[in-house]
Amino acid sequence: MAGFSRFLAVLRLFNEKASSQTVPAMAEALGAPASTVYRTVRDLVAASFLEAGGAGEYRLGAAFIEYDRLLRLTDPLVAAGHAALRDVAMQAGLPCVIKLARLYNDQVMCVADEATRDHAISASYERGRPMPLTRGATSKVILGHLPSRHLNRLLADMKAQSAPRFEALRKELTEIRRSGYCVTANEIDPGLAGIAAPVIAREAGIVASLSLVTEDSSLDEGQRRRLVLLVVSAASLIAEDLNRRLAPAGHSHSREFES
Repeated sequence: MAGFSRFLAVLRLFNEKASSQTVPAMAEALGAPASTVYRTVRDLVAASFLEAGGAGEYRLGAAFIEYDRLLRLTDPLVAAGHAALRDVAMQAGLPCVIKLARLYNDQVMCVADEATRDHAISASYERGRPMPLTRGATSKVILGHLPSRHLNRLLADMKAQSAPRFEALRKELTEIRRSGYCVTANEIDPGLAGIAAPVIAREAGIVASLSLVTEDSSLDEGQRRRLVLLVVSAASLIAEDLNRRLAPAGHSHSREFES
């Protein structure tokens, strides 16, 4: 390991089931000399990305909290979606959770959410939790709007293992792109349905989704159509806000001048 990869490899050893680690355990997991891991841990502690606990153990440090706050305040997607999340929750008319998610490496991750006051929904798409690429409306509507080359790269393993499954998903994603939304049920959480629409700001490198998650049993066809329209409209407004926020300086002025 060299450079940044050393730090990342150590940090990725921490998870919900392994929230504390010793240097020997980390060295064994990484197949690296304990002396090398110790130096990496020492640097991470100095920067507060790790902190020392008892019995020679280390846990994640407070630096992540600082950067989480900064991200909440500066992420253009979160800023553009803040009001829309509340509006959709208010207009939904049934218990639900509204999610704003984006592509994250080879997964999809929720970056902001809003729940109705009367919600009793426990959805797996939690803020900061990476989720699978190919299941659920929240993820599929993002995949459906990726360029083919990018999509093929992300799904290369699926294509190699099961060509029929890959082709079936490609057809589904083509239909999602044509319709502009995705509705799924029981793909992530039993008994829950998701309705999602894309949020696209390509020049800024943002491909995201706005989704509404509720109990599948509460959705009749009329409710489903109404909520699709609500989610699609809100996602479009977020995308417009994003593109406006991220437009190059002077862009809007020049367009006004030309008109």
